[in-house]
Amino acid sequence: MTQPSNERGQGAAADVDLPTQYRPADVEGRLYERWVSAGLFTADPERAPDRPAFSIVIPPPNVTGSLHMGHALDHSIQDTLVRRRRMQGHETAWVPGMDHAGIATQNVVERELAKEGLSRHDLGRVDFVERVWQWKAESGGRILGQMRRLGDSVDWTREAFTMDDDRARAVRTIFKRLFDDGLIYRAERIINWCPRCLTALSDIEVEHEDVDGELISIRYGSGADEIVVATTRAETMLGDTAVAVHPEDERYAHMVGREIELPLTGRRIPVVADEHVDPSFGTGAVKVTPAHDPNDFEIGRRHSLPSLSVMDERGVVTASGPFEGLDRFEARPAVVAALREQGRIVKEVRPYKHSVGHCQRCSTVVEPRVSLQWFVKVESLARAAGDAVRDGRVKIHPPEMASRYFEWVDNMHDWCISRQLWWGHRIPVWYGPDGEVVCPGPDEEPPAGWTQDSDVLDTWFSSALWPFSTLGWPDETPDLKRFYPTSVLVTGYDILFFWVARMMMFGLYAMDGVQPFDTIALHGMVRDQFGKKMSKSFGNVIDPLDWIDRYGADATRFTLLRGANPGGDVPVAEDWAQGSRNFCNKLWNATRFALINGAHTRGDLPSAVSTVDAWILSRLQKVIAEVDAHLEAFDFAKACEALYHFAWDEVCDWYVELAKVQLADERAEATRRVLGEVFDKLLRLLHPVVPFVTEELWTSLTGERTVVTAPWPVVDEARENGGAEELVGSLQRMVTEVRRFRADQGLKPGQRVAARVEWNGSPLQAHEDGIRALLRLTEPADGFTSTASLPVEDVKVHLDTAGAIDVAAERKRLEKDLAAARKEADQARRKLGNEAFMAKAPEAVVAKNRDRLAQAEADIVRLEAQLAALPDDRS
Repeated sequence: MTQPSNERGQGAAADVDLPTQYRPADVEGRLYERWVSAGLFTADPERAPDRPAFSIVIPPPNVTGSLHMGHALDHSIQDTLVRRRRMQGHETAWVPGMDHAGIATQNVVERELAKEGLSRHDLGRVDFVERVWQWKAESGGRILGQMRRLGDSVDWTREAFTMDDDRARAVRTIFKRLFDDGLIYRAERIINWCPRCLTALSDIEVEHEDVDGELISIRYGSGADEIVVATTRAETMLGDTAVAVHPEDERYAHMVGREIELPLTGRRIPVVADEHVDPSFGTGAVKVTPAHDPNDFEIGRRHSLPSLSVMDERGVVTASGPFEGLDRFEARPAVVAALREQGRIVKEVRPYKHSVGHCQRCSTVVEPRVSLQWFVKVESLARAAGDAVRDGRVKIHPPEMASRYFEWVDNMHDWCISRQLWWGHRIPVWYGPDGEVVCPGPDEEPPAGWTQDSDVLDTWFSSALWPFSTLGWPDETPDLKRFYPTSVLVTGYDILFFWVARMMMFGLYAMDGVQPFDTIALHGMVRDQFGKKMSKSFGNVIDPLDWIDRYGADATRFTLLRGANPGGDVPVAEDWAQGSRNFCNKLWNATRFALINGAHTRGDLPSAVSTVDAWILSRLQKVIAEVDAHLEAFDFAKACEALYHFAWDEVCDWYVELAKVQLADERAEATRRVLGEVFDKLLRLLHPVVPFVTEELWTSLTGERTVVTAPWPVVDEARENGGAEELVGSLQRMVTEVRRFRADQGLKPGQRVAARVEWNGSPLQAHEDGIRALLRLTEPADGFTSTASLPVEDVKVHLDTAGAIDVAAERKRLEKDLAAARKEADQARRKLGNEAFMAKAPEAVVAKNRDRLAQAEADIVRLEAQLAALPDDRS
C-alpha cells in the first residue's frame, strides 16, 4: 500500500474562503470520513521497512458500552501520541476493537428476553449464544461510532473483537499451551460469587462500597472455655469449623487444641493458633468459616479444617435446622435473634460502617464461596511480569507507580479463569465417560461423544492476549513482526493490577520473553472540578458526547488533555470546556486574519526579517522544543499549556497586533511569509491535540491536502535569536506597564490618549508605531500638556489624560486604596515585630505575613506614584 500524498499542488494559492465563525458540527464529520476514505490511518507493515514503527492497541471497550469521560481521556491521550508519531514519519498502527464483556452482555440479552417472557434456559445454550451475536450485530458497538466523533485516528481495517474467529484461535492456542505446561488446573477454591448472575467474578468485577451494617459479638463455649468473637455476617457462623487465636496470645494459650461449643448447631469446633490473627483487634479471637471467607479458607488449609458450605449458589441457607431455606439476608437477623434468646450476644453495634463487595454488573452483594473452578498458576508468570519492569524492558510512567505494580505482581494469587456463563470462550476441555480429561488444540477435534466443560473463560483471559492476538498471533504475521512489541500501553492506573499485569504475564509467556509493550503510560481518573469522583448519585456525571455536541470534539479533547498530568486525576468543569471552545475560536479568527492579509507558506523564509518577526520565529523554536519534551514525558497538561499560551498570548495577542503595523509598510511581504510560517508550524503542533480545527485551517493556509501526514515541526537553531527575544520582551514589559497605568487611571482599553515619549536612545524607538498601536496612543498635537508621566524600560511616557478621566473621583479612589494598603502593611509589621508571635507561629504562617507586607509596600509605592501623576484638580 502506498501512503497517500500530502500534496495538493506545490505552491497552490491559499484558500481564504473560511466562514467568519468556526462551527465544529459543520467540519468534524466531513473531515473524519475524508481521512478514513483516504487511508490516512491505515498501517502497512511492509511499507518503508527502514521507517520506525509505532503501535498501540486500544484498551478494548465493552461491546455494551458507550463513550464516557474515562474513555474520552484515554483515547485523546492515545490519539495525541499516534498523530504525532505519524507526523514524525513512523509507520503507525493504532488497533481498535471491543471486548465481548461476558457478564454485562449476557445480562443485557437476558433482560431483552425477559421482556418477551423468556429466559436463556427456554432457548437453550446454542440458540441463546446465537441471540447474543444477533444483538451484537444490531445494537452492540455504539462506542465505535462515538470514537469517530472524538476523532480517533485508529486503523479501522484492523478492527478486532475478543470473540471473533482470530481471537478465538488465539485463546484456544494459549489455553492449550498453559494446560500442557501445567499452568492451568481445576480445583475447589474460594472465589467471588454473584448470587444473582450465578457466576464466579474476578477481583476487578467486584466493587467495594462502605455500607452501614452491624457488628455482632457472640460468646462461643462457656465457663473457662468461653471465647467471644465478632462478625458482620452472623449467618455464616452456621458454617464455622474453628476459632483462631494468635499463637503468642497468652489469654488463649490454655485453649489452643481444645474444642468449644458452636452455638445453635450442636457441634463442637477446635481452637487453633494461626499467625494471621491480629491479637490487638477486638477480642483477639476470630471465627473461622473456610467455605465463606477467603482468609478463613487459607486458615482452614493450613490447619486441615473441614470446609462446610451453608449456602447455595443463590445465597440461600442450606444448613439443616430452623434457618434452612432462608435467604442470607433473612437468615442474618434470624440467627442474631436466636443467639440473643440463648444469651449468647455480648454486644451489638449498629450502624457499623464497613466495606462490602458488590457485583460490578448488577450491584448484588458478592458472596465468597468454595467452588470447583479453573485457575491459572501465576507464580512463574507473575515473576516474569515483575522482572520485565525491574530490568527495564518495560518502563512505567510515572515511575512512582512501579511500586504499586510490584506490590500486585509480587503477591498475586492464582487467577480464577472460569465463569458460569454461556456467552464467552467456552473452556476448551472435554471429559470422557470414565473421567478422562483432554484439552485439544485449536486445529484438533475432541474425541467423539465426549462432553465439553460448561463454563466459559473470564473475559480478562481473552483481553490479556490483546497486544499480540490483534497482530495475528499465533501465526507469524507481518503485523506481528513489525508492530510487536507495541510501543505504548495507555490506560488508567485503576486497572494496572488487573488487566495490565495479565497482559504482561501472557505476552511474556506467549512471545518467548518479549514484552507486550515497551512503555506503560498511566493516567488518572476524570473527576469533577472539586476533585470528586463522577457518580450518578452525586449528580456530577458529564457526558462527553454532550460536550462534543455543544463545544466540539477539539474543545472536549483539549479540556481533558490540559488536565492530564502523568498519573494524576483529571478534574474537568463546564466552564473549562467553554474556555477550550473559545481557544479554538481564537485560533480560527487569528488564522483567518492571517489569510485575509495574505499570509502564505510559499518559498523559503526571507533571510532578513524584522526584529518582531525574528522574535516570534525564535519563540516558535523554543515552543517546539518544549512541546516535544513534554510529550515525550507523557506530560500532556504541560504540552497543552505551552501551546495555549504561545498561541493565545504570544501569537494572537502580541505578534498579530504588531504584524498589523508591519503589514502596512515595506515589511509587509516578509511579514506575510512569517505569518504563514508561524501558523503553519503552530497548527501542526496543535494537530495531535485538536485535529479537526487544525486540519481545516492548515489546508486553507498551505493549499496542501492534509495536516495528518504533514511533517512534525523540528527546531531550527538558526532561527533562535536571543537579542530579538530580549528586545521584544522589553517592549512587552513597557506596554504591559503602561496598560496597567491606563487601567489604574480609569481609562478604557480602546480609549485613545495623546502621548509624548522620551526614548532616551532606547532601541524600542524603532518600534514606536507598534507600541502606539498597542497602547492606543496618538501623536501629541500643538499645545500638548502632560498630566501624567510614567518611567518604564528606560523610556518616559508623558500622557495627557485631561478630560479623559474624572480626576476628583480617581483621586478619591486611589486615596482609599492607599489607606487600605497602609493599614495592611501596619498589621503585617505588628505581627512580624511581635516576639511571641514569631516564636510560636509556624514558618509557613510567618512567610505568609512577610509576603503580605511585601505586597502591601509595593502597592503603597504604586498608588503613591499614581496619585502624584494625577493632574492638580484642586486649584
